[in-house]
Amino acid sequence: MSLQDPTLDGGTNPAPISTSSLIFPTASQSFSKTLTALKRLTLSISHRLSSIHHDSLFVLQTAAQYNLPLVANERCGSWYIPPERKVGSAYFKSTDGHQGQWSFSTRRLNLQILEVIGKHGGCIIVDSTRRGKSMPDALSKTIPIWCAVLNRLLFDKKDQTLGLYTPGYVVGRSEHSQIEARIDSFVSEANYLQLDLSALRSHLSAPIRPFFVTPNHPFPQLPPKAEAPYLPIICLTASRHVHGTENSEDNYIQGAGDDSEGWSHGLTPALFWRHKDTLMSTIDEALPSLIASLVSSEQTDLHSQPTIATLIRPTSSIYVGSLASIHSGTWDAVICCNMSNPFLDPMSSDNAASTERQPRVLHLPTPQGKLGSRALRTHLHLLPPFLDSLVRNPIQQQSKQVSKILFTCPTGTDLAVGTALVALCLSVEDHGSMLDSQANGNKHAGMEIDGEVVKDGCKIDKTLIRRRLAWITTAKPDARPSRETLQAVNTCLIGR
Repeated sequence: MSLQDPTLDGGTNPAPISTSSLIFPTASQSFSKTLTALKRLTLSISHRLSSIHHDSLFVLQTAAQYNLPLVANERCGSWYIPPERKVGSAYFKSTDGHQGQWSFSTRRLNLQILEVIGKHGGCIIVDSTRRGKSMPDALSKTIPIWCAVLNRLLFDKKDQTLGLYTPGYVVGRSEHSQIEARIDSFVSEANYLQLDLSALRSHLSAPIRPFFVTPNHPFPQLPPKAEAPYLPIICLTASRHVHGTENSEDNYIQGAGDDSEGWSHGLTPALFWRHKDTLMSTIDEALPSLIASLVSSEQTDLHSQPTIATLIRPTSSIYVGSLASIHSGTWDAVICCNMSNPFLDPMSSDNAASTERQPRVLHLPTPQGKLGSRALRTHLHLLPPFLDSLVRNPIQQQSKQVSKILFTCPTGTDLAVGTALVALCLSVEDHGSMLDSQANGNKHAGMEIDGEVVKDGCKIDKTLIRRRLAWITTAKPDARPSRETLQAVNTCLIGR
């Protein structure tokens, strides 16, 4: 039998149905939209909040098991800890533990945790991660690197128990060995910061060692505290590991608190825990409007409550804080990184100084985000002469009082940190005193000689910048200058 064109049989037999005739473009698009809608429903706000609450119970169970305080690895960790149970925050990043990119971050020292560890005999650091991993790299590698480096800095380097500890069910032997080979270089980088090691060592009665807990690998046995040769840091992954797709386990979402900017509508961990029962009893369709109302009310309350600015030691004059911290003290000068001047307009630094109880103001108009960091580059040249004028202020010299100088931006963690960093490099001596550049015969505290920026006879380089940044991050652990802001600082100080 020969094959024939079915259209040539006189029309008595219909042509075979083809795939293209079954799947119409409009039907395909509709099917895709349906899948997207189903995924959105499964990953809804209500399912996220219920998953967070479910995981928080395991966090509290772990705290009871080890009788240790809870520290949130921000920003995810705070979702899983009731505020009254959280004793502090850490800022370990998974990027410092990514394959081949292992690092001891000199920008995120997390030294504030040592006091918690020493006071309580250890701590539990809480974090989570989305599907695809059983543990975030911040817990499995970044914290182990941090522990190994600090132990080498603070204790006997010959002690073989001070090595690198990673979870064998997450980190392979090859990767562990590669990280271990870099610990010496990380220790050298940390030594360049010239940290006060004796002060840090005073917090700890023994070296620190990480242990790892997940819902799939719970509760490793620890020796009694009195017998342990170390202080334990429990690296706790709050969420259980979900295999398959995000919506494959009965509305449970692994790492539901991660990347909250994409789903929270402005809801914060503090707001969630304060209004948990109301939020979890509200239908999903009504949650966005409820959250908007809660966020609006919270912002009103925050504006009415000033926050406290942070003194950057070893100085006695440099403070960093958010815009709200302007009203938390009496300042001799305020350097404000914000599009609008928070003081009454028009107001220059001159007439601000002539008004009793009003600080002198240097307003650097900067938007938030990357655009603000770029704008900062064009304004930082105004800072040295402004600081010089404070040092030479006759009233200040007669009173012999140290000027209180506030560096501020909307968050107090980015642009204000970058601006304060420039001031610390150009106008502050190693022991924390303000420099009088006129007394030194310089045009300003930092001047260029043969293409290099020199301050008080010393070259300003990246090592000095890292040391001054360590002052800030030690005093203010939530300081998070963006990469763009730090690039603006480098451009101002060393031209690259």
